[in-house]
Parts: sequence; structure tokens; C-alpha cells
Amino acid sequence: MKRTHLPLNGLRVLDAAARHLSFTRAADELAVTPAAVGQQIRALEDLLGVVLFRRTPKGLELTPETEAGLEALRAGFLQFEEAVRAMQAGQSSSSLTIAAPRDLTAKWLQPRLAAYASSQPDIRFSLVAADDSLDFTEANLDLALRLAEGPGEHEGVRLGDATFVTVDRPEGGSQHRIEWPGCPNSTEPAMIRLADAGLAIDAAANGFGHATVPLLLAQSDIDSGRVIAIGDAQPSALAYWLIAPLPQWRQKKVKALVEALVG
Repeated sequence: MKRTHLPLNGLRVLDAAARHLSFTRAADELAVTPAAVGQQIRALEDLLGVVLFRRTPKGLELTPETEAGLEALRAGFLQFEEAVRAMQAGQSSSSLTIAAPRDLTAKWLQPRLAAYASSQPDIRFSLVAADDSLDFTEANLDLALRLAEGPGEHEGVRLGDATFVTVDRPEGGSQHRIEWPGCPNSTEPAMIRLADAGLAIDAAANGFGHATVPLLLAQSDIDSGRVIAIGDAQPSALAYWLIAPLPQWRQKKVKALVEALVG
């Protein structure tokens, strides 16, 4: 069944004017001019085909038509307010669903989420593996992390610099290249091919060869001495991005987490 278009602005003005029995006081409540209130009421009367107020020397009086609908109108506005509060409840919840590549989750994201949770005792995380067909609506996601050239169609912020580094085991000296999807192209043959950059770092630490990977992902292994960086870091078109559609990006809980992860 086709829904009737509701003149919500006019109905809100009607509610205020009926409570105050004064266009002036209704205008003060709504932060508009009395003339604007009068225009809204006249437009609503024209639309409904009824007279809503009688103008008397003593002021405004409600007509029987207005009195007949006023209780239902106010109940409707209360239901609207309850609906808005229900929709906003997710912003105040302490649960966040985040999608990220498995290697980034293990080597970078989890330690930072743990540190963030230490100051947010009620926070809860659901972590899922990100893929190219990620759908924020279907997966009910709040935030995602991706290795990409930019945020694409979503809002986003870059994590660190768009920089790749080549890593090898501390002993060094390996002549073999380790390959993974997304690694820079090379004419050098690969000794081993792996599913992601995190596995490539592990393979380098285990002596399979050298791997060129995002510096952000490798930094903790470099700092711990598990691998060493060889040569100079290289700029890349790819970087890790925090992304979300605008509605999710505006959520207070998402803003707080993004600030913590980027800071």
C-alpha cells in the first residue's frame, strides 16, 4: 500500500502551536519567526482542507478537527523519538566488528586493539578476514583495513607511509626471493610463493629468502630482530587504509578507535 506523504515540519509546528496556543511562543520553541509559524499552519490547513485554529480576541483556540487528531499526533512524535533512539543505540554500544587481512590482524592490529581495550574495559571486538568482495552491509561491519591505493568509495585514513621494505633473516645472505600476492613485480625467480605478506615475513625469518613487504607489517619483526631490513625502503602506491562508509565512519565508537589506531 502506498504511504501518504506526511508534512512533518508542518505537523511539528502544529504540535508546538497547539501546546502554547501562541504562534509567538511556538516560534521561540522552534527557533523560527512567528511569521514562519503562521505560514506553516496556513500551508497545513490548505493541505488538509481543515481549519486548525480559531483566531479570537483572547488568542488562539483549537478547532474540533485539531482536537480530534492532536493526541494521535503527539503519540506519533513520541514513537519517532523512540525510533531515533533505537537507531542511535549502536553508536553507544561497546561492540565493534572489524575486517582486516589475516596477516595485518596478527602482526599489527591485535596488539593495538589489546592496548586500546586496556583503557576501555567494556569494549568488545569481532574480527573477520577481509577480502576483495567485502560488503559492509552484509557483513555488518563498523570498520575495515585494506592494503590498497586509497580508500576507494569509502571514507578513510592511511596508516603510516606507503612504504615497502625488503627483509631477510638476521644472518642475511640469501639470494632467493619470496613472492606473495601484492608484492612488487620482479624478474627474479621466486623460491616460494605464499598467500600473504605476513607469511612472507615468516618465511624470510625461517631462511627461505628475502621478501619485499609493507614496512608497517614488518616493523615489529624488524624491531624484535627476527628479521633485518636490507637496502633502502621503497615508496609504493599501496598502503594500509582504515576505511568505512560515511554512516559508520561518523559513529563515535569508530571515530575513537580510528584516532587510537592512527595516533
